[in-house]
Amino acid sequence: PGQPGEAAFARRIDPAREPGLSPEQRRLMAQVEYAQRQRALQRRLRSRNVLLALGIGAVTFGIYGYTFYSVSQEQFLDELEQEAEAARARA
Repeated sequence: PGQPGEAAFARRIDPAREPGLSPEQRRLMAQVEYAQRQRALQRRLRSRNVLLALGIGAVTFGIYGYTFYSVSQEQFLDELEQEAEAARARA
């Protein structure tokens, strides 16, 4: 620890400037960091995808529900049946 209150495990190192590391060790550290960034990105994308899926599902069910509601309010079939009944009664 260089400064008071700084623990050795919390100090971030730069592999390119760290003395005593072989090129293979530097390459391995770079691979591990890349894998960690990819996992974090996947987690973030997964949560966005879930939110997007829920949003699309909500819109879909909203349209579906509104369609059923509006069709149940229509009365043109009732009017056609009444006209057919009236035509049958006249005939």
